[in-house]
Amino acid sequence: MIKLFKVKEKQKELAENANGKAPVKKQCAGELRLHKDISELNLPKTCSISFPNGKDDLMNFEVTIRPDEGYYLGGTFSFTFQVPSIYPHEAPKVKCKTKVYHPNIDLEGNVCLNILREDWKPVLNINTIIYGLFHLFTQPNCEDPLNHDAAAILRDNPKLFESNVRRAMTGGYVGQTFFPRCM
Repeated sequence: MIKLFKVKEKQKELAENANGKAPVKKQCAGELRLHKDISELNLPKTCSISFPNGKDDLMNFEVTIRPDEGYYLGGTFSFTFQVPSIYPHEAPKVKCKTKVYHPNIDLEGNVCLNILREDWKPVLNINTIIYGLFHLFTQPNCEDPLNHDAAAILRDNPKLFESNVRRAMTGGYVGQTFFPRCM
């Protein structure tokens, strides 16, 4: 019986190709859910989404955040999203492409956001993640850091932290680390 289904699928594929149509690529459940999430996005005006590989590759996209308040006011920060085929049962992999002095983002671009790790649930969506990233820039969290030095300075000396953020965003050194301009 299984062979019968394979024969029918092959006949259908040959018929479609004979009609001049390109073979139809099947979407996995993760792509279907992601398509729904993207169609329902309600982003703040300071955030944008782009698809560098074209609209045919929904599973890989970029989000740009331009905070309009807080320490990171005036900066532009880009993130890559790689969505697994089993999404929403597994969270997307999110990396910051912009080198940033931030307690919750390390120098390699890894992001410490609880909903991307232990607090991920399939009811969460792309919109939730983007708002979470936006929130990291308006209210950085020194209690759960990836960059421990930045977190300690934020906790112990907020004025110095603000100065370090400005220096990093305008293109300069903080300690021994150079940060390219992101304003």
